[in-house]
Formats: sequence, structure tokens, C-alpha cells
Amino acid sequence: MNLPPPPKSAASAAPSVRLTRAQWLVLLAAFLGWLFDGFEQGLFPLIARPALQSILAQSGATDGLIGNWMGRITACFLVGAALGGLTFGWLGDRIGRVRAMSLSILTYSLLTGAGYFVHTPWELGVVRFASALGMGGQWALGVALVMECWPEKWRPYLAGGMGMAANVGFLLVGFTARLHPVTAGSWRWMMLVGALPALLVFFIMIFVPESDSWLKVARTPRANPVREVFSPALLKTTLIGMALASIALIGTWGSVQWLPAWADQLAGKINPSAKADTQMLSALGAITGAWFAPLIGARLGRRPAYCLLCLASCGLCAILFRTVNEYGGVFLLFTFLVGAATASFYGWFPLYFPELFPTRVRATGQGLCYNSGRIIAAVGALTQGQLVGYFGGSYAHAGAIITLIYLVGVLLIWFGPETKGRQLPV
Repeated sequence: MNLPPPPKSAASAAPSVRLTRAQWLVLLAAFLGWLFDGFEQGLFPLIARPALQSILAQSGATDGLIGNWMGRITACFLVGAALGGLTFGWLGDRIGRVRAMSLSILTYSLLTGAGYFVHTPWELGVVRFASALGMGGQWALGVALVMECWPEKWRPYLAGGMGMAANVGFLLVGFTARLHPVTAGSWRWMMLVGALPALLVFFIMIFVPESDSWLKVARTPRANPVREVFSPALLKTTLIGMALASIALIGTWGSVQWLPAWADQLAGKINPSAKADTQMLSALGAITGAWFAPLIGARLGRRPAYCLLCLASCGLCAILFRTVNEYGGVFLLFTFLVGAATASFYGWFPLYFPELFPTRVRATGQGLCYNSGRIIAAVGALTQGQLVGYFGGSYAHAGAIITLIYLVGVLLIWFGPETKGRQLPV
């Protein structure tokens, strides 16, 4: 394969006393790309109930029907994100992290904007699926680029920063909706706001350098990245990574992402800002959890940290979904705590997954792990939607069942390798 002329490179991952401008530009681009990715992900949980009330008005928009459609559309998103993660991860290993990252941002932003024009639930599902193709690629590309360009000693802090980024996006979408409440008659404008991150591509293509590690590998003959992550040498690692991601993503997309809809149901029409407040508090908790999780992993080890995160998530979700039955201070407090616990995994993943794969297949491997989890999480989202319908529109009863998945993670993590103190595989 004839490679294009190599782009300018960032500082290598070798430790240095002084951080370079290139390293800071890499971190800024990856952080913003994942932040706006989080904004796009947070759009649907926020607009879902009012949008479906509007679209299904003539069909009788009961909470059971809305719950079923929310599950289907969320599943469409998760499957699209999984396919996008594999596709863009492969592109990142073939054409470079920076070029692939730019393409993923263009995909998720422009296709989200197309949601302004939908008129049926299936059209909304198609838009979410298509935009998710780009969203799925952003995580693996941004994490690979940052971890390859920064010194090893910064890795836990970088993982926390990347884990926070998407949740800052969730906070931003909630804040936007707080300023301009989202109702059944006004939800479409939020889709247009989702197209704005396309402008970030100009900054990335002009100013952001490529990873030295990737440039060195790109000049040598390479095997197919997808085939290699499923080779005997990496198969067990890949499967365990997929399973670990699945547990966290099922908990998030199968129940926690439904909290704004549940708040909207509990608060009713007298408080249209309830869902935005819930989104913001959940995001603030998520930012906190994502920052501290990799620091815990750096001190205790990757496996003990994941085990503790699963126990905390299961316990707090049990309290929220099994004991709280009205919108108010207690609901919002546990929204924050549940957000912190369940989103902490997204700070742990950027620390752990890059340590599992060598440079030549890193974007593919960690993208496959993270986004295959989304396919399995799609089943959780569909199950949640069906359970909401089965329990007569009760988000709480459905969430209490789905979040038991965290107990599986308490045991599963001990089958994975412990990578504390190791250099990134070359």
C-alpha cells in the first residue's frame, strides 16, 4: 500500500522535562472532539420524550409507547456507534489518527444536524444510527493519539481528562436546554446546534500533529489490524476488553441515560426544566467520577479499581431506582452520585485499554472493545424499553433490573491482565 506523505509529527511519548506545544495541541483536539461527541450523545436522552410526544401525537404518545421507541432508537445509536468505532478505528491505524478523527467529527456533527428534518420515529432512528458512526470512532482515535504523544507518567491524568470530556459535553447540552427549555414544540433546534462541531475540523487539520509512534509504525509492513486483534496472541485480551466495556455501557445506556426522561415524567408539565437539571447534575457527577477513576486505578491497580467501580454503581443505582419515587432534592442528589459512579468507567477505559494493544493495532483494538460493548448495550437498551412498557411506563422498575449487570463486572475483571506500572506495548 502506498502511504501518503507523512504529516508533521508530535513529540514522541518518551518522557521529557518540558511539555511541547504539539503535545498540548494534541490534547486540546482530542478533548474537544470527545467533548462534542458527548454533546451529540447527550442530545437524544434530553430531547427523546418531548420529541417522541410530538412525533407520535396522532398515535397516542403514552409512556409505554415512548419507552419502546426510546429503546429502539437508543439501540440504533449503539449499533451505529459500534460499527463506526470499528471502521474509524481501522482508518486510524491505516491513514493516521488525525485524518480519521477529522472524518469522524464531520460525520457525527453534520448528520446530527439532519435530525432537524425528521418526521417519524424511524427517521429519528436512522439519523441517530448514521451520526453514531462518527461518534463511535472519536473515542478510540482521540485516546490513541493522546496516549502515544504524551509521557507515560501523565497517563492516569490524561485518562481522567479524556473521561471527563464527553461528560462536559453532556453538561453543556443540559445547560443549553436549561437556557432554552426543550418541549414538544421546540426540540428540533437542538439538532441544528449539534451540527456546529464540524467547525472543529478546520483547527484539527491545520494545527494538530500526528503521533510519532504511528508514523514510525506506518513506514513498516503491517498485517490487517482487525485480523491481528483476533489472533491467538490477542484474542483473550480482546474478548475480555469487549466484556468489560459491555457491562459499563449496558448500565449507562440501558438505564442511567433514561434519567432525564424519568425526571420529565415525575415532574410533569409544571417543571419542563427538570430533565435539563437532571442531565446537568448527572453530567457533573460523571465529570467527577471520570476524573478520579483512573487515579484510583493508578494507585490500587486496574483490576481492584474496576471492581470497586462496579460495586459502587450497583449499590447507588439500587438506592435510586428502588427507593426514590418523586422528583426533588433526594432524586437530584442520587442522580449526581449515580452519574459519578456509572460514568467513572469512562475515565478507567482510557487508562486500561491502550495498555492492552500494541501501537500498530491500538486504535482498532480499543475501538473494537469499547464499541462492541455498545452492540451488547443495544440489547440492554431494547430490554429497558420493553421493561418500561411491561411495568406500565415505570423507568424505575426497569432500571433496577438492568443495573444488576454491574455484579457481573465484580467477578469478570479478575480474568483480565493487570497492567499497572507497564509501558504502553510497542
